[in-house]
Amino acid sequence: MSKDRSSSPDSPFVRRFRRTSDRLNDLKARLQDRLLTIHRSDHLVVAQRGRPAEQHELVVASYNIHKCVGMDRRFDPMRIIHVIAEMDADVVAIQEADERFGRRRGLLDLPALEKHTGLRLLQASLAEQGHGWHGNALLLRKGRARTVRRLALPGAEPRGALVADLELPSGELRLVAAHLGLLRQSRRWQLRTIMDAIEEGPRMPTLLVGDLNEWRPGRRSSLHALQPMFGRLPGGLLSFPSYFPVMALDRAIGSPGLLTSLEVHDTPLAQIASDHLPIKAHIDIEAAGRSLSGAAA
Repeated sequence: MSKDRSSSPDSPFVRRFRRTSDRLNDLKARLQDRLLTIHRSDHLVVAQRGRPAEQHELVVASYNIHKCVGMDRRFDPMRIIHVIAEMDADVVAIQEADERFGRRRGLLDLPALEKHTGLRLLQASLAEQGHGWHGNALLLRKGRARTVRRLALPGAEPRGALVADLELPSGELRLVAAHLGLLRQSRRWQLRTIMDAIEEGPRMPTLLVGDLNEWRPGRRSSLHALQPMFGRLPGGLLSFPSYFPVMALDRAIGSPGLLTSLEVHDTPLAQIASDHLPIKAHIDIEAAGRSLSGAAA
């Protein structure tokens, strides 16, 4: 019987496969570079990779966990918890944290989450076993929430946002965690509702994070409505779909002086655990507070 050498490291088939894979990886890298250039063309560029965090800096992450169903179609909450542990963030905003229908039961194992990450859930759900509001949940390592407001966002499908005024070790932060709709007109209405809610509270450094579902760059983007409040917007980071990200759906937008860097958390586990990659925002609350004080003077 002849030995099958089709899978041998030196076989012609393997050599052709490697050449094809190299070409596809090169094409993927060039396409992503081009898409990042387009997304950054009309926005303030923020570094892709986080710089070493100083003592007064915090890391805030945003992660659409796709109801804990990965790209392999497996429901695996522990896999999501391990991705959150990898990120080592101080605050995490989660989208799709609950069942969509029925009892709206939360999908994460909270004791396991706290054990592996040190993060605890901020109570936001009106459902007895729920974790969030319209799937938006907030996890916090240190500090506390002074207030948590639930926003029902207008549009063709049920959407919501949380507005949490947090007292953190480095200062006060207003964190808005949102999951916007798929229709551009709905996103415009939803962003207007969010901005009205922000303006109702006292002035403080503010960070808007979440799956904003806006893939259009430039002036076609519904996110342009945020510029009067937040100033020039940071460039989008490609986070969707997780195995080959070509869309900047997940965003972090901060008040002047707040953001120091942004990055996508792109690891082998994150590429399969959900259809979105998480993003991480490094923020400086003290610097943003000084910017607010200077603007008010």
